Amino acid sequence: MTSRDGFTWTPSDGLKPGVPSLGVISPSSNISSTQVEYDVIVIGAGYCGLTAARNAALDGLKVLLLEGRDRIGGRSWSSNIGGYPFEMGGTWVHWGQSNSWREITRYRMEKDVEMSFDFAKGVKHFELNTPESSVTMTHDDEDILLDSALKKFTNIDGFYGRKTIPLPYTTFHQPSSIPLDSLSALDRINEIADTLSPQERAVLEASILLASGGTLETTSFHEFMHWWAMCGYTYQGWLDMLITWKFRDGQSTFARRFFDEALATKRLSYAFNTPVQHISTSPSAVEITSRSNTTYRALRAICTIPLNVLSDIKFTPPLPTGKQAAIAIGHVNQTVKVHAEVSNKDLRSWTGINYPNELHYAIGDGTTPAGNTHIVCFGGQNRHMDPEVDVDRTKRAVSSLFNPGNYAGQNVQIERLVFHNWSKDEFAKGAWFFAPPGLLSEHLDDMRGRHGNVVFANSDWALGWRSFIDGAIEEGTRAELEVREEVVGLRGVKQKL
Repeated sequence: MTSRDGFTWTPSDGLKPGVPSLGVISPSSNISSTQVEYDVIVIGAGYCGLTAARNAALDGLKVLLLEGRDRIGGRSWSSNIGGYPFEMGGTWVHWGQSNSWREITRYRMEKDVEMSFDFAKGVKHFELNTPESSVTMTHDDEDILLDSALKKFTNIDGFYGRKTIPLPYTTFHQPSSIPLDSLSALDRINEIADTLSPQERAVLEASILLASGGTLETTSFHEFMHWWAMCGYTYQGWLDMLITWKFRDGQSTFARRFFDEALATKRLSYAFNTPVQHISTSPSAVEITSRSNTTYRALRAICTIPLNVLSDIKFTPPLPTGKQAAIAIGHVNQTVKVHAEVSNKDLRSWTGINYPNELHYAIGDGTTPAGNTHIVCFGGQNRHMDPEVDVDRTKRAVSSLFNPGNYAGQNVQIERLVFHNWSKDEFAKGAWFFAPPGLLSEHLDDMRGRHGNVVFANSDWALGWRSFIDGAIEEGTRAELEVREEVVGLRGVKQKL
């Protein structure tokens, strides 16, 4: 099935909207009547919504899942083109991310996870291209450089953050860590600028922007340190947990397990291509109205809509002022992610940074059935582009990652581009969550707070792996448990009456 999301480009076909995905659901709805009162309506079929809907259905609740897209997965989904998966959003998993790994073992998918990197043969080097210089080095030297830069950036207490953030799940209840949220990444860089070499500063800034998808000024130093703490306060943990292990056949194979298990209970109703426009909560129930003016009713609702999209929904009564303030601020991540299939097979062992650039960080991430190298490239808000608007510019941004002097006489022809424009996606308005300074210390509790009979759950305000698949599963689990306890209690009251 082909989703309306995403784009592909090839020399022969040009730019085409829509890409095939295992996450597309057909038929798009299994609802036979809109007069049903559900136990819970789950809004959004990303990993958070899928977890909540599956758990609720398994627990015996009558569930309705509403989704504006034609597919599951939200900001984490894959496209399979020519027998090869391209990850359009969230990609990497790790056993240190306990919620997601629990689900991987639940579905017996441990053997479906493989390593992104393969440095066994080919060029086996890292390129660092800046306006001042172009340097090629071994991957060991790349690691030494990044390790040094990140240690200088994160060593705020002589223990690389371990003393200041000893338990990252409760960070805003620790007075020592709260002041970090008033600082931007640029503020911290300015504090240590005299200790950084030009190469260290270039790879550090590129790495920060790879994480945040914002600018140095709009990146919360605290949120970066939260990621660092979750990764075990080390560069090796950062590398292992954030960008090393992925599903061999793509994220959508994982998401399907959640959806299919929920569907098998025969307690899951669903409607895709059904954007929500109004959520009304009363003392006894919730009414959800779609853009087509269809109304659905339930005892409770779990809203998994991302922070940057909540302003598009009308709430009755209006949301609390703290939640409205958080929504008005929003998160900063406008990452551009572009997959390039290139003809040089030796680039499988290549990594590179070209900073600053529209695409500033990239790695060789696989070999396609045609024998070409798959390069996954990232850019950010500092030099934002819409890749589908000017494909030639996108191709130049990919090509500029490679210093031509390193590939004299070798072909680095771009055979295919695959991407999804998250900034223009009306159901995301950005990529994974990353906070600006002050947002979380002021409004994390507001973001997590419920509104009447509506429980809000999303990786954007998870306590642990915030903004990751793991955080989405964490939040979906929390929300379903809260709703299940209430619905079971209401059922008991009704039975007694």
